[in-house]
Amino acid sequence: MSQIKVAVIVGSLRKNSFNRRLAQALALLAPKPLVFEEVSIAELPLYDQDADGNEAEPVKRFRIQIQEAQAVLFVTPEYNRSIPGVLKNALDQGSRPYGKSVWTGKPAAVIGVSVGAIGTALAQQHLRNVLAYLDMPTLGQPEIFLQAKDGLFADDGQIGAGSRDFMAGFLQQFTAWAQLYQP
Repeated sequence: MSQIKVAVIVGSLRKNSFNRRLAQALALLAPKPLVFEEVSIAELPLYDQDADGNEAEPVKRFRIQIQEAQAVLFVTPEYNRSIPGVLKNALDQGSRPYGKSVWTGKPAAVIGVSVGAIGTALAQQHLRNVLAYLDMPTLGQPEIFLQAKDGLFADDGQIGAGSRDFMAGFLQQFTAWAQLYQP
């Protein structure tokens, strides 16, 4: 079984965000053949259609990293009941210029963690709407709405014992989903 390169996009810029910790912990738990690589969105300028065809270097690098991936994992917080602006900007940068989207056909999964009791449920639903438009087949189940609380992460950065099997199941489903879309 060949490797599946997964572009991991964290929808938070904060260095020590819960979602970045989640992305790193998932990478430690990821089964073969998944290979996770975080793709930074921190340096992307705001999308401006006037730049189409003359993109800034960070946009060019970002687009290449997504093109080279065989799947995408979105790990997002919830800001004001939706996705963060930086994540929407990254989606827009990857979808343009018109007809040259790097997202088309890439299998995806969505997950997130928040201090709120409903986790990132609304952000994930909004993100799924955008991904559907971008023609990204997105894993439907299991849906993972995590609340950041003691025990979610172990001291060594891994997923805590109480959630490890659940998260391993999610990763197994994502692996099977991503494999469906490999040539």
